[in-house]
Amino acid sequence: MKADPAVQRRLLDLAEVDAELSRLVHRRRTLPEHAELAAAEAAVREAKDKLVEVETAAGDLDRDIRRLERDVDGVRQRTERDNKLLAGAGIGAKQATDLQHELETLARRQSVLEDEQLEIMEQREAVGADVEHSRVVLATAEHELAAVTERRDTALADIDASETGRRRAREEVVVTIPADVLGAYERHREQRGVGAAALIARRCQACRLELDRTSISELKAAPADDLVRCEECGVILVRTEASGL
Repeated sequence: MKADPAVQRRLLDLAEVDAELSRLVHRRRTLPEHAELAAAEAAVREAKDKLVEVETAAGDLDRDIRRLERDVDGVRQRTERDNKLLAGAGIGAKQATDLQHELETLARRQSVLEDEQLEIMEQREAVGADVEHSRVVLATAEHELAAVTERRDTALADIDASETGRRRAREEVVVTIPADVLGAYERHREQRGVGAAALIARRCQACRLELDRTSISELKAAPADDLVRCEECGVILVRTEASGL
């Protein structure tokens, strides 16, 4: 295949643009913000789960406290009623004894309930502190997630802008290259990732290998408009003043 040396030089321009586009693709895929974002999202999920856990515990304790308050209130009402009956006129000795026994039982029951109520209220206070702490942790995690997301979006926007510029530059080069030459370049780029490379100091800049004497002799003998390839990697090899031929 033939190609004017000037066209071959433009293949190097195209290869450089494609290399930059490949670097941008790699940069997009390996942004550190991706890992940071995953960690931040995991932290938010963990914080939310912990908050649900302590809020559920707090709700259970609140229900227990309300139940105990009702039980204590019931015991107090029963105690008040018995005291009124005991203080009333016309009460028999047996009934007075029974009422006194019941009052003693109610007093013990009230003491037990109040002790349980105090213990649960102390637990509720501790869990309340856990709830507040968990809310702070969640708010901090959400703030960090927002910050990482913003950094990631800024980095991606940066890459998008660079890609747009490089694709525009690629289009400008592509239109100056004959279709058959461009086709050969694109086929090798799809196979190996690189379509063309310069020969500098007898070394292919794609595979970085120095060509042997036979290959160098063949390149020296080839007309300037021959589209030649590297014997090692098959890339279109562009000869320049720096090739060392």
